[in-house]
Amino acid sequence: MILNPEPKPAEQAQDNALDHAIDDDAEADFEGDVLDEDVGPADPLAPIELNLTPDVCGERLDKVVAKLVPQFSRGRLQSWIEDGFVTVDGKPAKVRATVYGDEKIVVLPQAAPEDVAFAPEPIDIDVVYEDDHLIVINKPAGLVVHPGAGNWSGTLLNGLLHRWPQLGGVPRAGIVHRLDKDTSGLMVIGKDLATQTDLVRQLQARSVKREYWALAWGTPRLSGTIDAPMGRHQRDRVKMAVSTGLGAKPAITHYERLASGELDRRPVSLVQCRLETGRTHQIRVHMAHLGYPLVGDYVYGKPHLTGVFHRQALQARRLGLVHPATGEHCEWEIMLADDFRALLEECGIDEEALHRDPDGEFEDDDYDDA
Repeated sequence: MILNPEPKPAEQAQDNALDHAIDDDAEADFEGDVLDEDVGPADPLAPIELNLTPDVCGERLDKVVAKLVPQFSRGRLQSWIEDGFVTVDGKPAKVRATVYGDEKIVVLPQAAPEDVAFAPEPIDIDVVYEDDHLIVINKPAGLVVHPGAGNWSGTLLNGLLHRWPQLGGVPRAGIVHRLDKDTSGLMVIGKDLATQTDLVRQLQARSVKREYWALAWGTPRLSGTIDAPMGRHQRDRVKMAVSTGLGAKPAITHYERLASGELDRRPVSLVQCRLETGRTHQIRVHMAHLGYPLVGDYVYGKPHLTGVFHRQALQARRLGLVHPATGEHCEWEIMLADDFRALLEECGIDEEALHRDPDGEFEDDDYDDA
């Protein structure tokens, strides 16, 4: 099947790039933010010299420095003092030291982890497909997609910038959707802004086909649709939940039970899920809401059922989209990750017998994209 969308002017693509990028099963939506052109001083890490005056006599060092160097947080300045990067009259100081108002203080700013979050790093990337416009990768479980709190380095983004330096000129190194750290599988990357923008639009239009395999506790119906809006959990803001409250967004997951087995003497089911929307943790939340949490899900699963597998048993195994440059319908499919395959064997499920013709396409009537 060949589709030929109308070409979009480069100016329009640039104006609308990442306006409302859609996230995959895993993480928060992109907000389409643009970095400010004004980056401040030429050298933000240049030493800062302060000559104190008598009006600060008797005050604590950290408070005085925080007042005089407001561009850095007090906590950050305290850590620099503790680490010896702030001197008083040439000598290392203490946070709670008292100043007398005639000292010379030198602050040696240090780069914070987030300041170097977008640095290229050599990271193994399993490339499933690549051409002049896009890259399709197979993300392993355990790899964080985008830098964030607690993961300022060693992410997929860092690896993309190392292997394809030109992605430094594309917002978020061409990333248009994300998978959770412990979810494995297919992701698509745009090599240029026009391609990235087109892929985002396809995700918004729900024309990108995304198919996952998940192992869930219990035995759900043979097939069904979960149409349940989602938002942040009311009490635990790190988690997502089915919600109709303020900020909740539509979330629709279509599922089909492929096989059943037994794990730890409990029934389990291999479920194929197709996303119509892409909310944070959508499959995990929807399956748990239905009463069939994923095996290994330490966030949404039942505590006494989480110790049998080291991660949520979830993989993005099939991806279909319209090539932004050629208009051709493209599809990719991968085998299950080794740990997932071993888990199915332990459950008595023959994964090999479940694979379809690799040349087969998504059916047009899988679900309504409108």
